[in-house]
Amino acid sequence: MTVSFEKVECLIKSIQVNASRFLDQYANLKWQNDQWSYNGGFGGGLTKIAKDDFVIEKAAVNFSSISSEKMLKTANLEALNIKDASFKVCGCSIIIHPHNPYVPTTHANFRFFYAIKPNKEIVWWFGGGFDLTPYYPFEQDCIFWHKSAKKVCDNYGDFVYKDYKSWCDKYFFLPHRNEPRGIGGVFFDNLSQWGFDCCLQFITDLSNCFLESYFDILNQRMSHKYGNHENSFKNYRRGRYVEFNLLHDRGTKFGIDSGGRTDSILASLPPSVTWDNYGQYAEDEKNLMIYLMKKNWV
Repeated sequence: MTVSFEKVECLIKSIQVNASRFLDQYANLKWQNDQWSYNGGFGGGLTKIAKDDFVIEKAAVNFSSISSEKMLKTANLEALNIKDASFKVCGCSIIIHPHNPYVPTTHANFRFFYAIKPNKEIVWWFGGGFDLTPYYPFEQDCIFWHKSAKKVCDNYGDFVYKDYKSWCDKYFFLPHRNEPRGIGGVFFDNLSQWGFDCCLQFITDLSNCFLESYFDILNQRMSHKYGNHENSFKNYRRGRYVEFNLLHDRGTKFGIDSGGRTDSILASLPPSVTWDNYGQYAEDEKNLMIYLMKKNWV
């Protein structure tokens, strides 16, 4: 088994390209591409932001690949006893905020961490996953989303979907609200136990699953009729998305701690959001909570 950072980097770049192509199939997008360099070491990334007037209010499809001779000083990495190592890390994040409140917001992230200790020992792992944040959910969409994830995970073990879904449910949770951010999906970290080639194939399969599943849902719901009330509720519920990303998201914290580009790190935030709720969304909230609190979709 040969661990190749270059192979992972190539895959991560292809995920960004594929996500952009999928988006272009459904909307007349205007792209803003921003190439940036990493100030804390070597490398950089490409931040791609897209929007149109009817389907995609904002999408961010970001790639980064950075390296440094000096390990980041974070508690998590020190606990792994690699605080004095040099490191390389690459990743792709995909965040889509549609115009239509009947189309869910979605997020996916796939990343790879590679470190070399002073004694030349190599430490590596994959992390990532994807989740779905609906405002007006459809049960068949929720079932389809989880069945698609389970189909991929089942190829890698009987308990992979169950474990990674549970991890996702626990991770994408707002303790200060005592509620999930959405209906979940799968999430994992520190994945290396299957061997490099198998882990790389898992990331490939999972990224394809994410793109195909989400854009199937987008295609089904993008023409659904809605009014000002539904749009206002969407913007209000987006506040939960913002709260999670700013208060709890590991990727946000890692990006800031590593000296990453702030505008790229915060590109996941929606373009419009409110926190105003004077009881006008009580029925909408009640119906949404039925889906957010349901744990078993397959």
